[in-house]
Amino acid sequence: MLQSNAIMIILALGVVSSASSQEKKIQRADLPAAVEQTLKAQSAGATVQGLSMETEKGHTYYEAEMTVAGHGRDVLIDETGAVVEVEEEVMFDSLPTAAQEGLKAKAGKGKIGKIESVTKGGKLVAYEAHVVTNGKKSEVQVGPDGKPLDAEE
Repeated sequence: MLQSNAIMIILALGVVSSASSQEKKIQRADLPAAVEQTLKAQSAGATVQGLSMETEKGHTYYEAEMTVAGHGRDVLIDETGAVVEVEEEVMFDSLPTAAQEGLKAKAGKGKIGKIESVTKGGKLVAYEAHVVTNGKKSEVQVGPDGKPLDAEE
């Protein structure tokens, strides 16, 4: 009985660790040639802080975290080298007034911290704000027009 319980615990831990190992840190040398070529172009003038690889719905993506001119920029690249998404840190007061008001409304009584623009397919699709409310961290998003989104980007 004790041995079978131990086996069940080991199996359960294996399932948990395999589920959480979807994203893993990698080295630049581990990148496929097409991804490396895109990263080289996207990181011109930037400092690459870290690289990771993740598999989602059978597709492999590579994320590069970098710093450009003192602000953060994350680029998600697919296995063919295509840029899927770019999240770039922006200043709150640089946003259109409607986006500022939309984020304030979604944040409610929370304190807005870092703001990122979210671009997909070369098109700005959202602004995302990191919010702290009563010590709890969360994120809120609005469209470029400041209106709530049907689904998060």
